[in-house]
Amino acid sequence: MTEAILLVGGKGTRLRPLTVNTPKPMVPAAGVPFLTHQLARAKAAGVEHIVLATSYLAEVFEPYFGDGSALGLHLEYVTERDPLGTGGAIRNVASRLRSDPDEPVLIFNGDILTGLDIRALVATHRSSGADVSLHLTRVTDPRAYGLVPTDSTGRVQAFLEKPTTPEEIVTDQINAGAYVFRRSVIDTIPADRPVSVERETFPGLLAAGAHLQGMVDSTYWLDLGTPAAFVRGSADLVLGRAPSPAVPGRCGDRLVLPRAQVAPGAKLTGGTVIGERATIGEGAQLSGSAVLSGAVVEPHAVVTDSLIGEGARIGARAVISGSVVGDGATVGADNELLAGARVWCNAILPPGSLRFSPDQ
Repeated sequence: MTEAILLVGGKGTRLRPLTVNTPKPMVPAAGVPFLTHQLARAKAAGVEHIVLATSYLAEVFEPYFGDGSALGLHLEYVTERDPLGTGGAIRNVASRLRSDPDEPVLIFNGDILTGLDIRALVATHRSSGADVSLHLTRVTDPRAYGLVPTDSTGRVQAFLEKPTTPEEIVTDQINAGAYVFRRSVIDTIPADRPVSVERETFPGLLAAGAHLQGMVDSTYWLDLGTPAAFVRGSADLVLGRAPSPAVPGRCGDRLVLPRAQVAPGAKLTGGTVIGERATIGEGAQLSGSAVLSGAVVEPHAVVTDSLIGEGARIGARAVISGSVVGDGATVGADNELLAGARVWCNAILPPGSLRFSPDQ
């Protein structure tokens, strides 16, 4: 049996206001909490036991997922008293693992949407005899990421900081946020203090002569750390571009959840999701967007590549583009939100043909 650790303790600061009341892994993507997609894919790959390393709003997870039996899993929860970083969080849950010292343990970052072949990563780990194996992906512009060059056999050569000059871009391979650890390696991570696997654990293992193996898998991969990326990921799940057995319905141009009301003349395209009890008015046009539970989009509003929070209201003829409207907020009629705008939870923008710049 392969078991796994899911790192779900981050505050999701870049995703605010979505994460003011909800931890990032529990924000709905394609109709269910994003974490559901990760759990379902792990289950499909043969994982049976998963430990969730929680911290921010930790009390939200267990009431929703329970012991995991509804998903065919056995879930456990370990909460950090203080944030411990990625490495510290892994070490903090070690006592809940059941694997023998030489057995593999899967570890996933809680904010990555990927089509990674999980079984292939485990197989690579076993066949290479590695201490740690990493999922690597190639990106067109690696300047925003740390670089992970490998040799011709896939063995990791270094962990490099974000490049600042063209000469420093020695590879387009980056750490994609999924790992397989030899169980005994986890016990070498210092306990009870913050540790970064990217900046401390992996470079330290490499310096000590450990075998770190990279597996390049360039299927779908998206870091859901920003509102724009999260909305895109949700749409890609609905469209079938990102694979998940947890999408609650058939993949297609739209996903309308039970008890939602969509007027016959409304137009939903581009992987738009309409949450339970949400209402979409006559003539409204929504593309590539997510409307969460209980929200209202009034007639002839236009919503593009945006997320409308739970219980929020978008007024008639309002134009929302590339924006986030927080839970319970109201955008009055005839307003326009420009790309990057964020309306905070329970805020009220009065009607009146106004244009709002980003981060208001």
